Amino acid sequence: MMVMLPSAVALSKVTERKGPLTAAAVRYNRSLVADHGRTGSIVLERVTQRFPVPREDREFIAVQDVSVEIKGGEFVSIVGPSGCGKSTLLSLIAGLVPVTSGRITLDGQVVDGVNPRLGFVFQRDAIFPWKTVAQNVGLPLLFRGVDAASARPRVADWIARIGLTGFEQYHPYQLSGGMRKRVALAMTMVYEPEIVLMDEPFGALDVQTRNLMENDLLEIWAQLRRTVVFVTHDLEEAIALSDRIVVMTASPGRVKSIYPIDLPRPRSVTEIRFHPDFGRLYETIWKDLKDEVRVGYERSQKGLVG
Repeated sequence: MMVMLPSAVALSKVTERKGPLTAAAVRYNRSLVADHGRTGSIVLERVTQRFPVPREDREFIAVQDVSVEIKGGEFVSIVGPSGCGKSTLLSLIAGLVPVTSGRITLDGQVVDGVNPRLGFVFQRDAIFPWKTVAQNVGLPLLFRGVDAASARPRVADWIARIGLTGFEQYHPYQLSGGMRKRVALAMTMVYEPEIVLMDEPFGALDVQTRNLMENDLLEIWAQLRRTVVFVTHDLEEAIALSDRIVVMTASPGRVKSIYPIDLPRPRSVTEIRFHPDFGRLYETIWKDLKDEVRVGYERSQKGLVG
């Protein structure tokens, strides 16, 4: 279980209360609105991405005419059928791939390459098997030129935040899947990126471990209030975590709908599912999403994707 800072402990106690929204939660939600003036905003303007398919002498259109605005400090999830370009959008925001047409800006600055203000948590654990937990968590600071004396307390702090104090000298093969995923999360957060991109980070975990990791992520987000763009196939996960959900169409991916998630914060991903509005949100969004999932599946069966 993640070691929580005092503020996170206080937040978790609020979520355990039943009944109407507490005063603390109201203040929390008001602070969310106020914090939207912070840095970390992302704007996609009519973004289209094509990839050449040389053997077939054609282009594959991954996403088409996508326009989305994400405010600083906001938690936004992207859902859609397989192959609709969700991961492509993250790569474009990160500057890993140049945009074919359209424009992406971070705080008004056009993305034209990898931006050090961003962090990326991939589907697979991007950790080095020959390095210890402490060495892996400290590696991003080393790459950024932070001296060892300054890096050491930051590494220790993040190892404590992810609940792995005492495991500093362990190697990845000695850790469970959930523990390795926590190391990967700490490797991203230790250098304090303003924007965190997450590509199905918990998809390979069992349900119980996934719920723990989702709660850990919400606690970290509540403390640091970074902008998070989260890709997932799990609609329940998206509702439990997010401020808004972007629904994509089948390939080529376009924005079909954007839904605000007006559930109270702070949240526990397990308890929020019992909120009376959770089922209503799920039913409404799933009605929008299921047609795209069916179309995507039928196209893939016929080999028509792209």
